[in-house]
Amino acid sequence: MVYDVTVIVPEGRDRDEGYIRKEAGRILQAQGQRVNLNGAQLVIEKRSVDARRRQIKIVLRCRLYVGEKAAAAEESLPAWLPAAPSGKTVVIVGAGPAGLFGALKLLEKGIRCIIVERGEQVSRRKVTIARISREGLVDGNSNYCFGEGGAGCFSDGKLYTRSDKRGNLAQVLRIFHHFGADPSILTAAHPHIGTDRLPAVIDAMRAQIEELGCEFRFGSRCADFIMEEKNGEKRVRGIRIQDTKSGEEQEIRADAVLLATGHSAADIYMTLARIAPDSLEAKGFAFGVRVEHPRALIDRIQYHGDAAAAQKLGAAEYRLTSQVDGRGVYSFCMCPGGFVVPSASSPGQIVINGMSAAGRNSAWSNAAIVVETHPEDIPEHFRREAEALGCSALAGLLARTRLEEETCRHGDGRQQAPAQRLTDYLARRESGSLPRTSYAPGLAASRLDEWLPPHLNGRLGEAFRIFDGKMKGYISDEALIIASETRTSTPVRILRDKASGESPVLHGLYPAGEGSGYSGGIASSAMDGIAQCERIMEALGA
Repeated sequence: MVYDVTVIVPEGRDRDEGYIRKEAGRILQAQGQRVNLNGAQLVIEKRSVDARRRQIKIVLRCRLYVGEKAAAAEESLPAWLPAAPSGKTVVIVGAGPAGLFGALKLLEKGIRCIIVERGEQVSRRKVTIARISREGLVDGNSNYCFGEGGAGCFSDGKLYTRSDKRGNLAQVLRIFHHFGADPSILTAAHPHIGTDRLPAVIDAMRAQIEELGCEFRFGSRCADFIMEEKNGEKRVRGIRIQDTKSGEEQEIRADAVLLATGHSAADIYMTLARIAPDSLEAKGFAFGVRVEHPRALIDRIQYHGDAAAAQKLGAAEYRLTSQVDGRGVYSFCMCPGGFVVPSASSPGQIVINGMSAAGRNSAWSNAAIVVETHPEDIPEHFRREAEALGCSALAGLLARTRLEEETCRHGDGRQQAPAQRLTDYLARRESGSLPRTSYAPGLAASRLDEWLPPHLNGRLGEAFRIFDGKMKGYISDEALIIASETRTSTPVRILRDKASGESPVLHGLYPAGEGSGYSGGIASSAMDGIAQCERIMEALGA
């Protein structure tokens, strides 16, 4: 028999298996279960911290195997042995989690894969990214958003998702662990790999995928789709790629195309708007600012002044949400003991994101605070501009781009970001000085309260006051708000048929991952890539 039981233990007893087993037996007995735990195997499925009260508790979701052996985690991993060639070819556009996990799924059935990625391999990408902070130079094809591993590779490596019903999340975590991620991701309530460790994991994944026969084309941008039209039906038969250095173009023919380009590939949306505007629709998204506090301040609030707790439990997390004037305002991508990083995908933009190393041990903690935005919230002039381009779905994308350019103008015109003390933002006054920051390119004092879009300003101010009521001390002279956080998700969805997964307008095209508008984050994108490739396999009869 297998029994699932949640055990809550005092901080410090969460590694004591005898104590946990005794508590589990007590809980089962109270539920009327007569269980002999002698010889039973105890497996901790999830571990989380409950710091809502002064006495910190550890919540353990356990599984007890009585009279049978616990299933080994590795047993559910694919064999990943070279399969007999199917004679089919799939082009995957994008080497983020959707593309990489999708390729692993296709290769199980011998389907030939070609992964096209505009950015660089992860090892070279590190060097290019370093230039953004050091010199303020953004490579439009290889940066924090574009390149092997996707946008999440250099932004913490969070694997937490609420979309676990969309696929086998446990298997995604086991695959990451198989390729080198710490085993803690298998049980942590909010698992993360760490930006210092994820590149090596991605490196190992690529080596396996190449060994199975997949070809990678780095530094190659999807410039267009190869189209075939018959009886009024459009079908994608491959893609045209352009070398990002030489500009040389070539065609790649395929039986299907997995489009996994991420939430920042604006040129892909523009291409689709040109060839099939009805393949896109506007969707809700969120944007705002990133708030940075000294880590010690957040730890003090969350651990109720218990200085020893941070030493034992690590940097404290928080999650905040409120409703202001009919729109949600909430924290996103909280990075305890982390850094604020420059994530623009083109020169002339400033985009802010957060990341943490595996140890989450920097002197700062940060989180995006963003405002829910519906298509009807986009100012009219952006909607008119989108309609002039022949695709009304682009309005949110145009608004996002304009804010990123405006943010750059209020910095130094490169990657120095505009910022304001949180207390000054609420008091609507200039910051005479700014506190120390983790943001390496540097900050420029700016009146964010004067130029952020009206849709954001009023709601952010009210939400900060609400958040301070939930976390007393959140509003602090030491707290910084840095603009602008705009890439929480895409403002455009690439439509796909619910059953087949392909575009209902462009047959043979299978949108996946964050850029499709159907997932958000590493884990959900990986699951989406797998699910879409299972649909491709079904369509190809593999």
